[in-house]
Parts: sequence; structure tokens; C-alpha cells
Amino acid sequence: EYRTGAVYPSLSTEELYRAVPELADIARIRAKVLYSILSENMTPEYWSEIAKAVGEALSRDVSGVVIAHGTDTMGYTAAALSFALQELPAPVILVGSQRSSDRPSSDAALNLMGAVRAAAYAPFAEVAVAMHEWVSDEAIAVHRGTKVRKCHTSRRDAFKSVNAKPLARVVGDRVTMLTSEYKVRKPGGRVKLAASFEPKVALVKFHPGFNPEILGWYVEKGYRGIILEGTGLGHVSEVCYPFLKRAEDAGLLVGMTSQCLWGRVRLTVYETGRELLSLGVLPLADMLPETALVKAMWVLAQTSRLEEAKRLMLENLAGEIAEREFPVREE
Repeated sequence: EYRTGAVYPSLSTEELYRAVPELADIARIRAKVLYSILSENMTPEYWSEIAKAVGEALSRDVSGVVIAHGTDTMGYTAAALSFALQELPAPVILVGSQRSSDRPSSDAALNLMGAVRAAAYAPFAEVAVAMHEWVSDEAIAVHRGTKVRKCHTSRRDAFKSVNAKPLARVVGDRVTMLTSEYKVRKPGGRVKLAASFEPKVALVKFHPGFNPEILGWYVEKGYRGIILEGTGLGHVSEVCYPFLKRAEDAGLLVGMTSQCLWGRVRLTVYETGRELLSLGVLPLADMLPETALVKAMWVLAQTSRLEEAKRLMLENLAGEIAEREFPVREE
């Protein structure tokens, strides 16, 4: 937009083919525009509609689905689709660009080519995000939808897998799997759609001086769940305890994640953690806070029973919980 220099979302099927003619050499593409919005305007209602559109596409004879998405909230949408689209027969790949296509340093074309190649030829059948692996134009990393986070505001390699390896790497015309733990393609299979989300779930970041009455506000407003971003192994100050008790008494689902991102929540190490357990706070292992929020929204739309919701939150449904400790952060 020339008046302000801002970037506005714009995409049509014709523009897509004109911009990246190499796509014709990778796969035969049928394109459809669902929305043209900035990703910060995304809502759970949009997630549901995207999931339904993907389900419709997969009901036809396609090798995979690619979704072009703004990068700011792409991780949330990837997590949402990971839960909403069950028993996938083929890959569903989200892709975006850190730099608009009118810039010489744009990553848009390579990201899109990598995403289409992964959707068409990768052996896995999961929701994933395909973006630059490094700042150079050497490779595209394909990250599991429940384990990916945007970790830089502007770099082309902003997206990283957290507490997990990427699923795959795309270099040129080759897709290389980086893990043996993935759900495989099921040609002819039918996706199971569960695309409802409970909007009254909050993600609350604890900090020194945190006002615990914020938690009470969510209880009073009829929220059904709170996901906490605690410090370290999963801690909040003791002034929060009475309000967490109120949340438990009101039947809210309360889960704990860590601001550290790498590593796992462990509420049995310190007395403060054990206090939180006694208040009904659910330790959510190594789940990303954003993924935990989206999962809670999905779970609470599937069941009205708190104990069943807790059980589902602790079950590894879409690769959101690593079965073992991830040793180091990979650069």
C-alpha cells in the first residue's frame, strides 16, 4: 500500500500461478480463496471454516492440501487443524512468507514450492508448517503443526520446532523425513472432522507482580478453561492459589505450561508445584502454550465433563506431547 508502505493481504489463484510458474512442474493444483485477511484477525470460527474446507478438498482425489496463511498466527491455526482434522489420509501444509513477494529477498516462492512438494509427495499424513529452514535459500523445514512456533519477527527462518525435530526437509525436488515418528498416508482414507472450538478459554502469562484477580475475572465471566504460562517448571505465586481454588470449584479446566518453551512442566519437584496439583492444576508436559490453548478450546467443545476434558488434555492426540525428553534445541 503505497500511501503508508504497509503490507496488505492479497491473493488470487491467477496471481499465484503468475508469481510462481514452477508450481506447474511440481503438481497439478486446484486453488480456492477462502479469506484474504491479516492473520492477527483470525478467530476460532475461521479455524472451523478452514477445517471444513480442507475436509471437503480431501473428499476428492487429491494428494495433499496447502493453505497459504499469514505468519503471525500460523502456529495457532496449525494446532487447531491438527486437532480438528483426524485420521488424515494426506498431508495438510500451511505456508506463509516473512517478506512480501514484491521484495527481492522474498521467501514466498521457495516456501510455496516446498509446501506443495511436501503436500504432494511426503509420506506423512499430518498437519504441518513449511517455511525456510535457514536464512539462505537452501532448504524448507516442515514442522509438525502442534510443535511449531514463530520465534523471530522478521527472519526468513523464523519458524522452529520446539521440543521436537522437524518432520521433514525439502531441498530441490527431494523430501527427506527427519523423524520416523509420524502418521503415514492412507490413500483412499476419509478424514474425520471435529471442527468445533470453545471460545471461552484464556491464555494467561504469569509475571512478578501478577494481579490474581485477573483469574477471578475469568471465573466470573463464565470461562470454561484457563491455560497458565508459568515460570520454570510451571509455577505461579501463592497469591494466585485462592483464585485457582475458585476456578477449580467452578469447574474450570486449568492447565499449566512453561514460559521457558524448551523442557517440560514438572509440578512434583517443588512444594509450590505440589500445591498447584492439589488445586486441580493440570501439568501439560512439554506442550507449547499456544498449542495448549488451542487444544483446550477444542477439547472443551467436544465434552462438557471436566474429568473427560482433563483426560483428553493429557492424551497425546496430534503429536503435541513428546513421548520422551527432547535433549537440546537445534539451531
